[in-house]
Amino acid sequence: MLKNIINAAYGREKADIVLKNGKIIDVTGHSIIKGNVGIKDGVIIGIGDYEGLEEIDVKGAYVAPGLVDSHIHIESAMVSPGEYAKAVMPKGVTSIIADPHEIANVCGEKGLEFMFKSGEGVPLDIYYMLPSCVPATPFDHGGAVIDGDKTKELMKKYGFKGLGEMMNYPGVVNCDDDVIKKLESSKYIDGHAPMIEGMGLNAYICGGISNDHECDSKENALEKISKGMNIFIREGTGAKNLEELIGAVDPYNLRHFAFCTDDKHLSEILREGTISHCIDKAIGLGMDPIDAYTIACYNPCVFYDLHRRGAIAPGFKADIIVTRDINCTDISLVLKDGKPVAKEGKALFEAEKTDIRDVTDTVRIQNITAEDLSKEFNKNEPVIELSNSLVTNAVYCENSNGLSLCANIERYGRTGNKGLCFVKGLDIVNGAIAQTIGHDSHNISVIGSDSENMAAAVNALGKKGGIAVVQDKKVIAYMELAIGGLMSDKNAASVVKEHEEIIGAAKKISHEGSNMALMILGFISLLVIPHIKLGDKGLFDVDKFSYI
Repeated sequence: MLKNIINAAYGREKADIVLKNGKIIDVTGHSIIKGNVGIKDGVIIGIGDYEGLEEIDVKGAYVAPGLVDSHIHIESAMVSPGEYAKAVMPKGVTSIIADPHEIANVCGEKGLEFMFKSGEGVPLDIYYMLPSCVPATPFDHGGAVIDGDKTKELMKKYGFKGLGEMMNYPGVVNCDDDVIKKLESSKYIDGHAPMIEGMGLNAYICGGISNDHECDSKENALEKISKGMNIFIREGTGAKNLEELIGAVDPYNLRHFAFCTDDKHLSEILREGTISHCIDKAIGLGMDPIDAYTIACYNPCVFYDLHRRGAIAPGFKADIIVTRDINCTDISLVLKDGKPVAKEGKALFEAEKTDIRDVTDTVRIQNITAEDLSKEFNKNEPVIELSNSLVTNAVYCENSNGLSLCANIERYGRTGNKGLCFVKGLDIVNGAIAQTIGHDSHNISVIGSDSENMAAAVNALGKKGGIAVVQDKKVIAYMELAIGGLMSDKNAASVVKEHEEIIGAAKKISHEGSNMALMILGFISLLVIPHIKLGDKGLFDVDKFSYI
């Protein structure tokens, strides 16, 4: 094989495929080269006057390396890894670094096994990181526990690329013994450090953590870069940081940036792409196009030591996209390992169904009554105030006018905990929304106008879980998420249709706040995002890292 590649590169034998008449985006030399790209045995043999067994005239289109998503939770798209591959590959993504943190918190090792199996047989390169926070904090009550000893065991047992985002900042800086065991399990450790700075950041980085995707300001990103971290510019559904962070990038620190989506809904993926959307938006904000591709293709491969990929260069893996515009919005062809996997926006492969018996029927609670979710308003108790980001603030109100009631219900049948609070900034009228998506323990999150509607929404979730919308105590939309209460076992088209019905139903009870309602339900229980959140035991002060 190696001889064939060398001989083809030298011109002694024909290439398998030649992409002719392209404008090649050279991310290592920072230029655009007009020419032909030769491919042999899944490897780029070079740019030159090659002849191929198959020759494709790209007619002046841009030829670029395959795109890499440097940090993604597949579960947030609500489809299996196989279906996810079918969605993102036509948008130019050929490799992803995935953290199966969500399904691990629900199903433990069985969830991890499912993710590996579901990704088998699709051409997308999925590099899994072993979730580091199962549960996310010592205060969470989820479906599984992966401690330091189990982390070391699983790291050896499966082909994980490294350790997933370390959200337990206090555990790192206070040298918690179990957290130290986890940090010692891998040389690749992803970070999660919102608003961390100064000596606290120094200590966190000394735990071996090399990157962060939680920067919400240019200043925070630059401090982390100056301390040796790599920054993943996130542009997902709930968190969009690209516009704020793009100004932090300059020719000197460019090599420390990558793009990621973290969490992105399927409908948005199908409409605008993931990393291709980052390229388009970055260029629109004034970034040099070749710099945008460098961040999207080459840098993440360097960060994760993905050997010889991320560039159009001799000996590099033939993961290639052909796009008619440099903004990467009109992709005509995607090659993976030198073979066409998507053409004109359509995947050229299918994803096989994976057995879900070990990861279904994960809701194990008794019938919920309105009395279970009743709460008297107390003006001396903080209210969660929503913002346009995942950050929430504690405020005090004189009365409950304009407030919604919210609950977080332990769903695994272990504690029966029910945390309750009031929320400001989302006025729900005569209805409720409940779902089993609640980062990161994924207990049941429900928000509504009153406890009766909320109880009806929770009970509609059934054993499998999903999302339910109730109006006037009647279910008006339901989306089953049979895989861990997080992902559907249906195809992408069905998932998008059902999710659109959920959004439409949510608009009937929350008007223009429907998208915010669904986002808030997903993240209001995430006890590692400042400043105040709702756990299954009540309100949680993230800054003090304790229940109120």
